[in-house]
Amino acid sequence: MRIELATAPGDQQYPNEDYASVALPASGSGGALVVLDGVTPPAGDDGCVHSVSWFTARLGGSLLELSGSRRDMPLTQCLSEAITRTAASHSSTCDLSHLLTPQATAVAARWDAERIEYLVLSDSVLLIERAHGGVTPVLDDRIDRLRAEGRRLAPLRNAEGGFFTAAADPAVSDKAVAGEFPRGEVRALAALTDGATRWVERFGEGDWAECFALLRKEGPQALIDRVRAAEHADPDGTAFPRGKTHDDAAVVFVEP
Repeated sequence: MRIELATAPGDQQYPNEDYASVALPASGSGGALVVLDGVTPPAGDDGCVHSVSWFTARLGGSLLELSGSRRDMPLTQCLSEAITRTAASHSSTCDLSHLLTPQATAVAARWDAERIEYLVLSDSVLLIERAHGGVTPVLDDRIDRLRAEGRRLAPLRNAEGGFFTAAADPAVSDKAVAGEFPRGEVRALAALTDGATRWVERFGEGDWAECFALLRKEGPQALIDRVRAAEHADPDGTAFPRGKTHDDAAVVFVEP
């Protein structure tokens, strides 16, 4: 088994709001991974006394524990329970009904000798390298579709017809892209937050298969380093417009 993980803050002066971890074994065999990308709110009140990094650590830790210990629960149920637990830990001090209450994108995967299970919510990505060749990206493309339609995203957060993140409502887990593959059809997995997927989606340095080949050959840190190089080459976002010059980035590569 090969497992590699790398993460880096977008700005060294601020906490990294991404979360990435792996549990081995999961319920006695195989393993599980979880990658979250905390959503940085605009300046102002978000109804919560806690930071986004506090939230992703709580939610990510709970989701990893459940994914690793409760194979009887599908990953969507694990996410739902993790959201419930996290909400309960600060509902007495914070307004969890606030639209900008701390929230995150989510990727989870779990494997054993028989199958690979997966879950993706919002714009982080899971890449699945197939045993017969080729790479299958698992994407929740709601944000991309809304942007293509020229829609404003802010009013559509966690709203029907919009896009969804893991915040305080456990029912959002039903909106995740989830499924499974037979174990024999999968060679390796990689989970990436959108700070790392910029290499493909923003800078166009390669496609998903080329991204996976880079991860396999050089590892997650090499991908993040290449993203940072592309960001430094365009510091004002002139050639490649983006909301942040640099973003938190996290990558987990697993060859079960």
